[in-house]
Amino acid sequence: MPELQRLRADHAPALLAFERENRAYFAAAVPDRGDAYFAAFDERHRALLAEQDTGACHFHVVVGGDGEILGRVNLVDVADGSAELGYRIAKKATNQGLATSVVRQVCVLAATEYGLTSLRAETTTDNPGSQAVLARTGFVPTGETVLDGRPGITYVRDLTGPDVRPADRAPGA
Repeated sequence: MPELQRLRADHAPALLAFERENRAYFAAAVPDRGDAYFAAFDERHRALLAEQDTGACHFHVVVGGDGEILGRVNLVDVADGSAELGYRIAKKATNQGLATSVVRQVCVLAATEYGLTSLRAETTTDNPGSQAVLARTGFVPTGETVLDGRPGITYVRDLTGPDVRPADRAPGA
């Protein structure tokens, strides 16, 4: 069973492998990270960890039983009790309920560990898989946006009420 883990320095090699292996797959749905991202990966990884240490962001990886990274789930731009949710799942791990499971887990962490009261998210209108994950995990559409020139939808999830149910709790949470 894949496990959600807070990003650490020792995740770097597996995370880089995940990003390389899924680069073309991700680029079909979201803007490509570009060659510079891969060339300066170690430096970027250290910068993310430093940013996480400030509390401005919370980065997570989804780790398979063999230590392979199967996904990322991030909370960025933490301010005033809110954060922006972003996630990406490896092509080979899609359509198995993994995204829904880890987004639910991060919602619980956001409320119980990070003290957040709401999360924001957005996706393009041509990404029905992401829209379905957000709907299944309690996000409500709030409007329209443009993401890199493509039409998109904005969402919000309130974390203050019974929406974060014990059934949503991450193992050990």
